[in-house]
Amino acid sequence: MNIPAYTRAAQLPQILQDRIVILDGAMGTMIQRYKLAEADYRGERFQDHPKDLKGNNELLQFTRPDVIREIHEQYLEAGADIIETNTFGATSVAQEDYGLAPYAREMNVAAARLARAACDRYGTPDKPRYVAGALGPTPRTASISPDVNDPAARNVTFAELRDAYKEQASGLLEGGCDLFLVETIFDTLNAKAAIFALDELMEETGERLPVIVSGTVTDASGRILSGQTVSAFWHSVRHARPLAIGLNCALGAALMRPYIEELAQVAGGTFVSCYPNAGLPNPMSETGFDETPDITAGLLEEFAQAGFLNIAGGCCGTTPAHIAAIAGKLSRYRPRCGHGGALFGELERAAA
Repeated sequence: MNIPAYTRAAQLPQILQDRIVILDGAMGTMIQRYKLAEADYRGERFQDHPKDLKGNNELLQFTRPDVIREIHEQYLEAGADIIETNTFGATSVAQEDYGLAPYAREMNVAAARLARAACDRYGTPDKPRYVAGALGPTPRTASISPDVNDPAARNVTFAELRDAYKEQASGLLEGGCDLFLVETIFDTLNAKAAIFALDELMEETGERLPVIVSGTVTDASGRILSGQTVSAFWHSVRHARPLAIGLNCALGAALMRPYIEELAQVAGGTFVSCYPNAGLPNPMSETGFDETPDITAGLLEEFAQAGFLNIAGGCCGTTPAHIAAIAGKLSRYRPRCGHGGALFGELERAAA
């Protein structure tokens, strides 16, 4: 039975009020574990392509869909409620670097279908699973000059970004995503182009899907790369009325804490998400990052205790083991709305 995405997603706001929802972990980290070669990325379809393709993970939905499917299923088995499509760089702007811009829309359709099939396989009436169509940053920024000698220079326009994001979102919608996730935002103007594109697409199609917006604080300055504080970032995108606002990438949970606390304070009734890296990069670690699943889960548990969270997951360096640990720790806590971080048992005793 083909259920429209906006119907499937209608339960999400209530679920987010009832419990902390679990997002999946890193896709790139998991792909690296497969030690894929250039031939895996090329497959038969792109074997004669003139440019190197290794590292273009979005191609794998064409050439190694088994890998992407298996990663999705591992995260679902670990307890993820929401899995992201493998489309972080699946815009025509990003794919230009590989000479594959004409394939961008098809990449998104294929990726969403893989995630949709996995969620349909694992979802139950008591625990529905959701596909988040991931719209990542592009290698080009609308706010920052690529030329240190010419501050006014730009290598992309707002209109070009809007068109690329709209093409991407259209493919994700066709493939069966339940919501859109504009993530790893380092330039708010790029994010605004994505939000504008989503609004246009949903106006045209009549399907109004939830949108999650997630920014990236790049260092101890507490600002995203284009210069905004967390509070300023929120006020720049709140007009989109996102289902959730959050932070991901660049920092581990320990360093991210003051910024997620600030966001939880300013975001009012909007849900808050957080999916940090597994600490700092560590080339000696199996995942390339410092933190074990227990460490990351313990840090996010403290966020839950403090009443900061509605959605939690992992970014770079996290694995299904991290997500399983996070899901286990956070299952004991109420989400940010209502009773903050109170334990379920404490609330039941108080009600009695």
